[in-house]
Amino acid sequence: MRSPVVIAIAAVALVLAAGALVFQFVVPSRSDGVSRADLDALRSQVAAVKSGGAGLKVAFVNIDNAFAVFLNAVSDLRQRSTDKLQEITDLQNSFSNGTVTQDQYQKRLNEYNTELLDANIAMYANVLDRMIASSSFSDLRADLQRVREMAQSLLDEAKNLVSMVKGGAISSSEFQTRLSQTQANYASLEKIVNQACAVKISQAAQKVAIPRGFDLVLIQKNVVLYFNPAMVTDITDFVKSEIAGYL
Repeated sequence: MRSPVVIAIAAVALVLAAGALVFQFVVPSRSDGVSRADLDALRSQVAAVKSGGAGLKVAFVNIDNAFAVFLNAVSDLRQRSTDKLQEITDLQNSFSNGTVTQDQYQKRLNEYNTELLDANIAMYANVLDRMIASSSFSDLRADLQRVREMAQSLLDEAKNLVSMVKGGAISSSEFQTRLSQTQANYASLEKIVNQACAVKISQAAQKVAIPRGFDLVLIQKNVVLYFNPAMVTDITDFVKSEIAGYL
């Protein structure tokens, strides 16, 4: 049975997802790929426009770079997560090298995983605080305030887990069950915050593209192997500048 936190987060996610639909028309979602059929259809449309003599101005946004703007606003908390991930890697290397025992490894790994979860939830809770306080997110404020309340419940649970695993006041089976549930709830929280960011990136892309006369804005993930700069324009920096002051 799903916990009340998960159900409540899912309900808010539906509201924010509706707002993010426009983003999917401007740029596809971060995780979804573009099918061969969609690419062929787009190529056909571009070819038809070109053959008709009309000029189609196309731009793209590097979605990962744009999303980073929001997380950079909480760079200190983001560094805390990065440092904890490095501790986990170092521990795994020590175990592989035989410098820590199985029991030592498992105990420290449990501690580090709960501390990492606590750091990640704290980071997104801080992002939510900044969103709620920002006039740029005023249209989403009511929903984000509800999410923030849920985030506090997750943060409290994560801190409880940290205390219990360090004090040895929890069985291994109960710990794994509660850790897995809290991690799943955190994943839902992260998704909602990303959806709110997606709405704002979409709006920023339109603000940038329309006055510059672009007809189509696409998404770029990671790297583009090739694009003709005479035909396709990278507007990522313009979008990043637009959203830089949102948080």
